[in-house]
Amino acid sequence: MAGKMGVMPPTLIDLTHPVTTGMPVYPGDPAVSLRPALTTAADGVNVLSLHLGSQSGTHVDAPYHVDVTWPTLDGLPLGLFTGRAVLADLRGLAPRTGVTAGQLAPALAAVTPGAVLLLATGWHRYWATDHYYAHPWLTPGAAEAIAAAGVRSVGVDALSIDPTPDPGPADPAVAALLADLTDEHDPAPDVPTLAAHRALLGSPGGAVLCENLTDLTPLLDASAAGLAVTVSFFPLRLTAADGAPVRAVARLG
Repeated sequence: MAGKMGVMPPTLIDLTHPVTTGMPVYPGDPAVSLRPALTTAADGVNVLSLHLGSQSGTHVDAPYHVDVTWPTLDGLPLGLFTGRAVLADLRGLAPRTGVTAGQLAPALAAVTPGAVLLLATGWHRYWATDHYYAHPWLTPGAAEAIAAAGVRSVGVDALSIDPTPDPGPADPAVAALLADLTDEHDPAPDVPTLAAHRALLGSPGGAVLCENLTDLTPLLDASAAGLAVTVSFFPLRLTAADGAPVRAVARLG
């Protein structure tokens, strides 16, 4: 009946990066590898062997990711992983720009209970390039403003909501040469504080984060046109985990 009356069915948008061997990961995280474990020729069936980290590709973070006293993934309600999307258009920012609370104010004003805040930086277009590490990030004040607004689910089309360290040279020989040139008394590299992660994951009730989303432009356009946008990013059911890969999907209309 709805179709006969001209009402269009909802559109589903996949917001997930494909999981592939050698895909980009956060510096220091396990490399991703997919290889045949069984084949139809030898075993009668095809089965893949997967090697990846809990934070590989499009994934969610549980509070346990940054503090062992905070809830693990399996201790969180499923409702945190789906909801009406409110979008913050942050496209056009310079590399490694800190996003302020003021820049998020219009989006936070539209937040209602259960909403998912999506940060659209446009950085998805640099996926699998070195520039992907130079994404914009949330200042502590911005993260605190999100938490104060009652947001418990945040997604971003970039590697992290905090600054990502420069991964350094990929060539081991170059890395060894640079190490030899470094004074042994130099201080150790700064350890990322993950201030935005802590502000959100440690907020009352515990938030969840979804990182490495793909292009959010269709969602921005749909929202501007007045269409309802709902997003879901349900994780693998890993026991006592800090996070897990997801299949992130948006429903328009």
